[in-house]
Order: sequence, then C-alpha cells, then structure tokens
Amino acid sequence: MTLIECRGLTREYRKGESVIRPLDGMDLDVPAGDFLALMGPSGAGKTTLLNLIAGIDSPTSGSLVVDGVNIVDLGARKLADWRSKHIGYVFQLYNLVPVLTAYENVELPLLLHRISRAERRRRVEEALNVVGISDRRTHFPRQLSGGQEQRVAIARAIVTDPTILVCDEPTGDLDSIAAEAVMALLKRLNEDLGKTIIMVTHDPKAAAHARRTLHLTKGRIGGTRTEEVDVETNVGETAS
Repeated sequence: MTLIECRGLTREYRKGESVIRPLDGMDLDVPAGDFLALMGPSGAGKTTLLNLIAGIDSPTSGSLVVDGVNIVDLGARKLADWRSKHIGYVFQLYNLVPVLTAYENVELPLLLHRISRAERRRRVEEALNVVGISDRRTHFPRQLSGGQEQRVAIARAIVTDPTILVCDEPTGDLDSIAAEAVMALLKRLNEDLGKTIIMVTHDPKAAAHARRTLHLTKGRIGGTRTEEVDVETNVGETAS
C-alpha cells in the first residue's frame, strides 16, 4: 500500500533576483512500512523534501498525499493537528529541553493530546523501554551521552505512535559506536514495529540500514538502491 504519494512536488523561493528551487517537480511513492534513506550533496533538496512530508513546510506547487489526505490542502490549524498525530521527528542535534528530565522530554508531545495522566505515563514508560533508556528517565540532557540523548529524542518521536518517523541526519553528531546503535534501533522500529521511516543522511553506513536509498540531485531523484524486502518499491522518477 502506498502511504506517501508526491506528484510534481516543487518548492521554490526568491533570493534577491534569483529563484531558488530546492525541489523541482518531484514524483515519489513511499509504501507503508518502508525505510527510505535520502542521500545527495548539500542543496539537493533532501531536508526540503523531509520537511514537506512532515508538514513543516508547504510546497509551491504539486500534490502531497499521505495516507489518503492531500496535506497541501490543509489549513494551518488542521495541518498542525495532522502533524501531531501522524509525524514523529528526529533531529541531528536532539533538540531536547535542557531543564526537563528524559521522562519529561518524552512526555512533551503527549501534552497536546487529550489523554489521562495515567495513559501518558504508560506511553512514556513504553517508549523509554523500547529505546532502552528507561534507567535514565530522571536524568537531564547534560547528564546523558550523545547516544543516550538521541535515544531520548527517538522515544519522544515515537511516543504518540506516529504514522511516519522522519529523521534528519540522526547520526550526524554521534561517534561511530553510538551511530551504529542508533541505526540498529531505527531498523528495529521499522522491522519489529512496522514504522515507516524516511531519513536524510550523508553517511553510507547509516543508509545501509535502510530498505531503500534514493539519491537526490538538484531537487530531482537520481539513482536508487533497493533491498529485497516485502514492501512495494514503486518510485516515480521525474523525467529529465
């Protein structure tokens, strides 16, 4: 089943007299349960595409249908509500709140949902257990290693049980050992929990954990690496 369908997706903005176009008429299908790595040089449109799929930015033209909903047509309030229910975001620099404990950082997204305190506690504890960081629940970010901070950030991203997990350079600030552990965790979330993951990375070792790798060049899709997996791999490539 196709979960994400991009057609003619374009994002442009003006810089002085010039028009910058990070995405240029991109077509892309992402099936449910995929683990897609996006690679390419700086300025190729990777993070732009990630932010459009996450509903953080809006395209200049084209359609972006996620689970049957064209999110381009949603107003700001409906888009924010959609994003809180369907998207979990993992950043390179963790973006944890320094004055909150690991537990409190993971709990933050749930405060936007009308659920009981007991249900919030259950979900936070489950997310912390999934990422293997429950023994650090009372620690503040400054008391954690980089790898531990990223695990807390991943727990925060999955605590709402989102449809899609988007990751922007999730290993970019980690040493090789911590990076491998984080990628093993993301792979387990995909394989064992069925999470659809879209990840931007410059690291071939990180991309090797994904089911597919797409290379972007000047806002368009170039080559693709596909693993032998039980998901559809229908990718519409933009004509040159």
